[in-house]
Amino acid sequence: MIKRRFVVPAGVRDWAVAVGVAAALLVTGLSGQHSTSNLDLLGYALLTVGGLALAAGRRAPVAVLVVTGLCAVGYQAAGFDVAAVAYLFAVYAAMRAGHRIVTVATSVAVLAALPLAALASGLHDTGEAFAQARGALEIAWLIAAGAAGEALRQAERRADEAERTREETARRRADEERLRIARELHDSLTHQISIIKVQAEVAVHVARKRGERVPDSLLAIQGAGREATRELRATLEALRDDDNTSPPRGLDEVPELVEQTRGIGLDARLTIEGPRQDIPAAVGRTVYRVVQEALTNVARHADAGTASVRIDCRPDAVTVRVDDDGKATPDTTPDTAPVPGVGLLGMRERVTALGGRLRAEPRSEGGFTVLAELPVERTS
Repeated sequence: MIKRRFVVPAGVRDWAVAVGVAAALLVTGLSGQHSTSNLDLLGYALLTVGGLALAAGRRAPVAVLVVTGLCAVGYQAAGFDVAAVAYLFAVYAAMRAGHRIVTVATSVAVLAALPLAALASGLHDTGEAFAQARGALEIAWLIAAGAAGEALRQAERRADEAERTREETARRRADEERLRIARELHDSLTHQISIIKVQAEVAVHVARKRGERVPDSLLAIQGAGREATRELRATLEALRDDDNTSPPRGLDEVPELVEQTRGIGLDARLTIEGPRQDIPAAVGRTVYRVVQEALTNVARHADAGTASVRIDCRPDAVTVRVDDDGKATPDTTPDTAPVPGVGLLGMRERVTALGGRLRAEPRSEGGFTVLAELPVERTS
């Protein structure tokens, strides 16, 4: 059993820190036994605002840095001898976000303003004002907060660079593997398919020259050889060029595909319902491959006389159904299931890659059914 790790959302963590800091500042301020005058109420408000502002530190670090700095100066002027804890958190967040110059400039301004704010409170002379300001914002703590933020930023940057390096390495290896596959296909399949295509064309030519009737099966072999050559060439180009933009076969080419199937003696019928103008190219390409593989399996394995192809184009999905009247029957033996071939596995991978579902099984009345449902994502 896999245990899932509970992760607290970043927004919840930010608010928890902000509320905790605000509460700590208020408790420290209240321990000073201030009265309830308007100036003291302003000081309490600044303590609260300075703490709660940290909740936005991830989204607007510079703004939070300025707000917490002004609040620290403000409650010092109101006579509250409270450390600028919120400002230290803001310095850390701003440095982590990469705003080094702004953070340093703002910190210098806050350090210069704190003694003046303590003097403005009227509760301290010059020496006491500087001492209070130094206690409110220790330079050592300020440097530590900035250094921590910068260190984490550098660590995140190095992690991002390492991730990019891994992705580039994986992409390069994929390119190399793609080229290797292209070479293997070219060296093995291209030659054999070319021989089939040439032999079929020669046979057709000789038969016509002799005035003999060319068998339909021979014409089908000739057409299949040409189509295989074209598809193999397109596949090799796609493997060699990842940016290949040649138009792939899609939904518009399905009628031609069904017509080719009739040439090999299979009575195939096609029905397309619904608008197909806005069908994404990836969906159309997968529809073509599903129909192609299903009809190929019917011709090779089903011993069927007829096949029907139905494509329903709906606003949210495209459904493809291919039925045949072959000899396949449901297997009622317990704990047994048909072992899918390579073609069926490839078909399923194409469908699931688009978030769709595929069902391929014998029908109760006999024959075989391939049913694929592909979701359609509309772009506005």
